[in-house]
Amino acid sequence: MKVNTEDLLASIMASFDRIDYIKSEDIPNIDLYMDQVTTFMDSRMRSKTRNPQADKVLTKTMINNYAKNDLLPPPVKKKYSKEHMLVLIFIYYFKNILSIGDIQNLLNPLTERFFGKEEGFDLTAVYDEVFRFEEQQVQAIKKDVTQRYQLAQESFKDADGEDREFLQYFSFICLLSFDVYVKKQLIESLIDELAKKKEDAAVETPKKAKSKEKQGKSEEKK
Repeated sequence: MKVNTEDLLASIMASFDRIDYIKSEDIPNIDLYMDQVTTFMDSRMRSKTRNPQADKVLTKTMINNYAKNDLLPPPVKKKYSKEHMLVLIFIYYFKNILSIGDIQNLLNPLTERFFGKEEGFDLTAVYDEVFRFEEQQVQAIKKDVTQRYQLAQESFKDADGEDREFLQYFSFICLLSFDVYVKKQLIESLIDELAKKKEDAAVETPKKAKSKEKQGKSEEKK
């Protein structure tokens, strides 16, 4: 097995420089029908899939399921707004690493607070603020990947020929995977905490309402 890891790494680094996200200003400011939504997403995201010739970006079935599972606010008269598109982009990125339940726990508070909001931070402002760190993060990732590659190249020095080459390649993948594994656990823990806070708030609200009701009745008796 002959693998030119250096050429592969160079190719990966070059691909990082081509990473880009959909700018909020590039999304149409008019409401779109389902076919227009899938066409837009496909035109902007297909080149970033693993197998551009075969992979689906977003299908009608996927979008309908997102709405049924409360990941996506329902369309209005079968039309999707710019804010719907922003939520779909978040879902597209998250679905590769998180379960549907986790995405729901993460996005529901976001849409409840900012979807359709007319004053202060709206969903577009949130989207722009989150993604403005993209270039800075890409540079940090490039540096991290290079360091892990160098660590892998220091491994299995006692192995012979192709075995050493394969094992260093395998080591590189393991180092990258470990980072993903740890960060995924961290993300899941943060989402669990967010869900717990929401549950606690839901329990606390009726208690406060009852307390106010009792207080009101007590004042009436006085």
